[in-house]
Amino acid sequence: MKKTVSVLLAILLLASALTGCGRAPAQEPEPASPAPEVTEAPETSAEEAPAGEEVPVIHVIEDGRARPSNSGRLRVIDGRLCGENGDPVMLRGVSSNGLITAEGYLNEECFRELSEDLGVNVFRLAMYTYGVGAVGYCTGGDRDRHKADVALGVELALRHDMYAVVDWHILSDGDPNTYIEDAKLFFSEMAERFADSGNVLYEICNEPNRVDWPAVKAYAEQIIPVIREKDPEAVILVGSPDWSKDLRSAAADPLEFDNVMYTLHFYAATHGREFRDMTQEVCQNGLPVFVTEYGVTASSGGFPRDLESADEWIGLLEREGVSWCMWSFSAVAEACSALRSGTLKYCGFEEADYSPTGIWLRETLTKYDSR
Repeated sequence: MKKTVSVLLAILLLASALTGCGRAPAQEPEPASPAPEVTEAPETSAEEAPAGEEVPVIHVIEDGRARPSNSGRLRVIDGRLCGENGDPVMLRGVSSNGLITAEGYLNEECFRELSEDLGVNVFRLAMYTYGVGAVGYCTGGDRDRHKADVALGVELALRHDMYAVVDWHILSDGDPNTYIEDAKLFFSEMAERFADSGNVLYEICNEPNRVDWPAVKAYAEQIIPVIREKDPEAVILVGSPDWSKDLRSAAADPLEFDNVMYTLHFYAATHGREFRDMTQEVCQNGLPVFVTEYGVTASSGGFPRDLESADEWIGLLEREGVSWCMWSFSAVAEACSALRSGTLKYCGFEEADYSPTGIWLRETLTKYDSR
């Protein structure tokens, strides 16, 4: 749905080289609840750790939300996302903008703030498959850099007791089958790498468009076994046609795999009651749904903001137990961004750094804080 992003991604690439909490270069483009108790999990001794493998220290967040430390490896039961013990859980979080251009936010303090201060328990790593320069993984981008960013994001999420969505972010390429061989290699490597992490969900096609469900299903039927070979129990998220809005097609002919969910994307100022009714219908009929991307704006990412519609959407998702990630945690000069355009830092955020979208997000995360 974010159709204006390609040019912005190319421009933002100039501002993304800084990967700590410092300020971005001057040429960057224009335009809660009480702190949770934080404890560290007991460190694994050298004798317990596999030889040559560093064991990450997890900062356990005890705030009542579903987290890897209390819900473990997720699975899908009777159309609901559940923890390791079978109890339903809710993931509520944010999506990065393009991963390469969002590298600055992949730092320890930013993830700590998201997890502890905002209550985020899932971070979506949106890796564009098609793009300009280094941005597009499949169109000449720096693949090693992309994979390193994904690995860093997963590790930071785990260290700060969050789940991570590894997103194969097709958009301009439309048909996920366009780069299916690249997808197989990527997901085979990622699944092998993260099989023991326990906090990773795989989103195998962001927003299929200009193709119907049979084409998407055929793609998924090839990609899912690749992941299953390395990570047999991982939750896999599958896009639906029409930029991940056509859930009825998937519901009429679902995939024959366990631990699979279907993604819905919406933008509150564009997609209203008709889409909410469709969402409620398929959820109540048992389709496992995960909103991996939504915005409080128009589908372009621009104005208007429709916070009333966004509140109605979130109310529906909460009632139906549908997890969600907001687009996007960035300072891109768009109304959908959580940070104000011109915010030239990557952590240490203050009230004034948040846009009206970000302020709404903080209030929403405070309002909905159950496991």
